[in-house]
Amino acid sequence: MGKLTTLSFKAAIAPGTYQDGEGLMLVVKSAKSRSWQVRVQVDGKRRDFGLGSAGKVSLSAARAKAQELRTLYQSGVDPVAKKRADKLARLSIPTFREAAKLVHDEQKAGWRNVKHRADWLSSLERLAFDHIGDERIDLVDVPMVRDLLLPIWLEKPETARRVRQRVKAVLDWAAAKGFRTSLDLSGLNKGLPRQPKGDNHFAAMDYVKVPSFIAAVKAAPETTGRLALLFTIYTAARSGEVRGATWGEIDLDAKLWTIAGIRMKAGKEHIVPLPAPAVKILKHLAEARKGGKGEVIFIGTKERPISDMTMSKVLRDMSEPFTVHGFRSSFKDWAVESTGFPDAVSEAALAHLDKDRVRAAYRRTDFLKMRGDLMAAWANFVDGGGGVVRDITEPARLAG
Repeated sequence: MGKLTTLSFKAAIAPGTYQDGEGLMLVVKSAKSRSWQVRVQVDGKRRDFGLGSAGKVSLSAARAKAQELRTLYQSGVDPVAKKRADKLARLSIPTFREAAKLVHDEQKAGWRNVKHRADWLSSLERLAFDHIGDERIDLVDVPMVRDLLLPIWLEKPETARRVRQRVKAVLDWAAAKGFRTSLDLSGLNKGLPRQPKGDNHFAAMDYVKVPSFIAAVKAAPETTGRLALLFTIYTAARSGEVRGATWGEIDLDAKLWTIAGIRMKAGKEHIVPLPAPAVKILKHLAEARKGGKGEVIFIGTKERPISDMTMSKVLRDMSEPFTVHGFRSSFKDWAVESTGFPDAVSEAALAHLDKDRVRAAYRRTDFLKMRGDLMAAWANFVDGGGGVVRDITEPARLAG
């Protein structure tokens, strides 16, 4: 038991050193300047460590701290070195942005799907970094994750699900690395609105109504979002392919758009024959381009590609309950019901892989010429040209 008592500890105000035992001492410089120190033997040498002000650290707390320090030394741990290491560890903890990039670099080699490899990090850049990118990874909590998911939770439930999984993967990696403790996201749904059940199909506009919709978009004031939506409809492309399109992918003379496999869902290069209205949009936008081949075509804020919400907003502003992706279904329905083109041609236009592996292995064509005719017919239809394509030998000719 220590020599000091609660009463003698409080009464010790005269300058001097008051021993409690086992190296613990109360050092008094004046009635207002009293502090705790503990003396230990380290490799035969005496070392004194401060334990804090006596005005803030009680006698019992000082004894506990002294015992903790002695125990560390007895186990071979240098408290000073440990304190420095802990401080260094805190300084080296990455932000969520830095951690996500490290996870991507470490794990991408194991992902067979090239499209997934590219989309994994870009989805976090678009939808998470603005919210938690600069937060230290050990400080990210459930409310932060909830807030970043809320804007897309009902609008894009599948995208929200993927972002949530990827955020969790980064947090789990950080826990495994010792940067933080595990974060339980199992109750996250309770803080978000209930997602309506559906058939997982993208809401698509009846192709018969697309021409009047196109006319309405053209009649509205021009915005990058509207031009991008028109281009997406004319080419029947995925919105992500359009948003990430660069001038280096475009050959205006040949009227072709070549998308690298890394940007495609199937991981294979895809060549899109550009119909005249799509070329017209590109030439219009080319007047403002700066000349770099890697320059994005549809530019949003801060010289970055437009977000996935930009085109969706055009539909919302026009009170249309459809999705951008749904126009691919509109195109497919039109191709099946109103043209004589083989199904394989419209499937190739949509960059769908043939699920019959044997048939796909023997196919040696991508139907580029026929797809060019098909896209020209589609553009003519949605621009109000009307008619039905009947003759597959001359598919670009529209019957009245």
